[in-house]
Amino acid sequence: MTSSPPLPAVFDNRVSRDLGVDIPIVQAPMGWIARSQLAAAVSQTGACGIIETSSGELDAVKDEIRKMRDLTDRPFGVNIAQAFVRDPAIAEFVIDQGVKFVTTSAGSPTKYTGILKEAGLTVYHVVPTLAAALKAVDAGVDGLVVEGGEGGGFKSPTPVATMVLLPLVRSKVDVPIIAAGGITDGYTMAAAFALGAEGVQMGTRMVSAAESPVHQNWKQAIIDAAETDTLFLNQRHSPALRALRTDRTTALVDAEHNVFGDFGDPQALYFGGDMNAAIALSGQVAGRIESVRSVADIIEDTIAEFHEAIKRLTG
Repeated sequence: MTSSPPLPAVFDNRVSRDLGVDIPIVQAPMGWIARSQLAAAVSQTGACGIIETSSGELDAVKDEIRKMRDLTDRPFGVNIAQAFVRDPAIAEFVIDQGVKFVTTSAGSPTKYTGILKEAGLTVYHVVPTLAAALKAVDAGVDGLVVEGGEGGGFKSPTPVATMVLLPLVRSKVDVPIIAAGGITDGYTMAAAFALGAEGVQMGTRMVSAAESPVHQNWKQAIIDAAETDTLFLNQRHSPALRALRTDRTTALVDAEHNVFGDFGDPQALYFGGDMNAAIALSGQVAGRIESVRSVADIIEDTIAEFHEAIKRLTG
């Protein structure tokens, strides 16, 4: 029997073509974290780094985009987190930066899709439910980031796991999908592709990467976490939050008020290493992350594991 030819490291599907990348892996747009140091390392591998706007620091974001031009000539994107960026000129701001790929989140897909697409940008909207996915497609988005409730950060107060949400959305829409929530390696990437995705997004895995700017204490907390060591907060309000179990988050589990008022000082956590200074957002995949690794190693192993999984399933 003849052996199969080697599987390519370069992907050719709708997501890779939309993003202009070789590898349809996207780094999540985490506030203060998803800046040039991390995003450029991701883009340099052939995947897609994303610059955040959820910090609301648009002048700093503009500087980070400028730094990206110095650090890489590869494609990258920008996220517009609508609930956290109240500047009505945010779409024009992003257009002026010259990027070609945008994800929109935490708000209605009807708000910015038209103006962004009119300017020639590719727009994917982040959705946590089927209803949100259908609304986004009706609004004319180019694709979706389908985000399961096991992912870290800001979530729907009625979370649905990726294993349920992804194939459900895939069965109802025909646009390209990036799967988010629970993705940390090539095996979970292969599972997402089996369920209908053509790309994946990694958040917690990238927080723990060597090039992530966060303090080593946070990276070590992810490494030390069990699969049960995240908590789902603020479920009586929107958005809810998935975060690491700490003294601060444990005290907020049963809170009836909106815990955003208790979020704390993000920079003291992110860069100062005080794990109780703020809510440490994290996905359940923290329980599967065992070491700090470079972005290049993470992406390389993810692709190798993806192909290993596909070959095993096809005999």
